[in-house]
Amino acid sequence: MQDEKAFIAELLDPKTQNVAFRQLVSQYSRPLYNHIRNIVIDHDDTDDVLQNTFIKVFRNLQGFKGESKLFSWIFRIATNESITFISSKAKKSSISNEELQQKVLNNLQADDHFEGDALQLKLQQAVATLPEKQQLVFKMKYFEDLKYDEISKILGTSVGALKASYHHAVKKIEDHINPH
Repeated sequence: MQDEKAFIAELLDPKTQNVAFRQLVSQYSRPLYNHIRNIVIDHDDTDDVLQNTFIKVFRNLQGFKGESKLFSWIFRIATNESITFISSKAKKSSISNEELQQKVLNNLQADDHFEGDALQLKLQQAVATLPEKQQLVFKMKYFEDLKYDEISKILGTSVGALKASYHHAVKKIEDHINPH
């Protein structure tokens, strides 16, 4: 993508906004889909959250101050939308976020969009046992291969705390997959 400041200017200019926003959607749809899917797990829910994310990005472009990279800002919105979606869906079903996640994982094998094998499913189940923050950190680092400084900007947490969370998450997952 061209210079980020120039692109942001195009996003904010009513004359170029539509073309620039289509370019933004084109560039970010796949990585955002993967990011959201790692959090909400279900394909159809992911599509809903992705759409909500782009709506929120479009509505809040004027408020983007450029203090972080556009990527980090958009991923923070997607992360927050994903967490809000899970909480809302769990509340509507009168169950906890953890129970909802377990329910979604139980349906994962039947999901036509899930391409993993038995080991992938076991990994997803192990990740689901982690506290929410550790899940986010693990998924962003392991599945999306994001750098700690990028995750730090997205989650608003120090790099040191992220490394500790990731280390604890890996240990818990290993213990879950290979109980002693």
